[in-house]
Amino acid sequence: MTVRVPFPVVDEIARHCLQEAEPETVHIEVRVPGRIDPARLRKAFHEALRRHPRVLMRQAPGRWSDRRYAWELTEDADVEVVTFPEPGPNALRDARNRSLAWAPPLSASPPVRLAAVRDADGCALLLTVNHTALDGPACLRVLATAAELYGGRDNSPTRPPVRTPDTTAPPPAPSPWARPARVAAGTPGPSPGNGMLLCELPLPHRPRGAPYTVNDQLMVATALTLARWNREHGARPRPLRITMPVDDRPRDATMPIGNGTRLVEVTLAPEELRLPVPELLSRTAARTRALKAQPRPQLGHGAALLTRPVTPVAWRAALTRGLRRAAAPWTSTVLLSNIGRIPYPLDFGEDGGRARAVWFSAPARMPRGLTVTTASTAGRLHLALRWSHTLLGPEDGARLRDLFAHRLHTTEVTG
Repeated sequence: MTVRVPFPVVDEIARHCLQEAEPETVHIEVRVPGRIDPARLRKAFHEALRRHPRVLMRQAPGRWSDRRYAWELTEDADVEVVTFPEPGPNALRDARNRSLAWAPPLSASPPVRLAAVRDADGCALLLTVNHTALDGPACLRVLATAAELYGGRDNSPTRPPVRTPDTTAPPPAPSPWARPARVAAGTPGPSPGNGMLLCELPLPHRPRGAPYTVNDQLMVATALTLARWNREHGARPRPLRITMPVDDRPRDATMPIGNGTRLVEVTLAPEELRLPVPELLSRTAARTRALKAQPRPQLGHGAALLTRPVTPVAWRAALTRGLRRAAAPWTSTVLLSNIGRIPYPLDFGEDGGRARAVWFSAPARMPRGLTVTTASTAGRLHLALRWSHTLLGPEDGARLRDLFAHRLHTTEVTG
């Protein structure tokens, strides 16, 4: 008997708003120093999919009158999910472009693909994930299982850091009804879709016992970067609203697979961005702590109401798309997704070796048009800037990278 699972709230909202021009893909890129054996990797990844069966799913066929979309769980993959592009000078660039331009279809199980690209520096493992079905941390958990099966070494997650509780009351936040700033347009690209820039930066120093986290430093750096970018482009100052995913799932083999993060929004007023950086860090830390502590549905109460199965799902889809267009001016300025310290060794044994860099990038559809995603591996910060081609181009991405690197350093030296 085929097992069907109704779409959760996040999956349904994402399914309603799919656009071919800007696919909702999550890109994950893991660099290992050695060589990967194709047959062993394919076997290990397929076995990892079977050990996390919630990945092995496709959208069940339905009728217009159905009240819910549903996932249909499968015993194995419908298609080959692991590929080995021919090595060459443009192989990695082409694989990255495919990850941004094409989403694995929901009609075939699983909605994820893995490409292993070999070059002179070792091997890049690129996961392309359809974000309607899965998020980055869930797929990284699957890849960690594959690494353990491939290399025969323990890839258990490290313990998360223990934070000293801080009960400082957060300062009053700007009104949630105020229209947030938009990222000022730069030089748009020649075609629809997303562009991306990956880079490696030093991890910012944080004094022991500081009342803020590296995540707060990244939040402040992002806000100061966009404030400067908008000033350079003559945009009127408005509150900056930064969407931040929060993930409370365990990272071990019991981790629920799917879209498991909830979204909170941190708002900073223009006058706050002119404060000394230590004060801005403290304000941001208090505000993010308070937001994380509040119980809240994954996409908020409005999304939970929109997805109640009281009318046909096709009707709710039309309503959701209309409301999304109407709410565009109040969409947050940017999404900052900090994966944090990668908890798994991602050790592919003697021939593949241990991961030395891990990048993620999240979709960057308009009206937001820009996402900032960070992760840390081996004491380095791996930054991915991803943007909509209708808003920015490659030179704009390079400028934003330089601004971010400088502002991040500012949070370190004044912290």
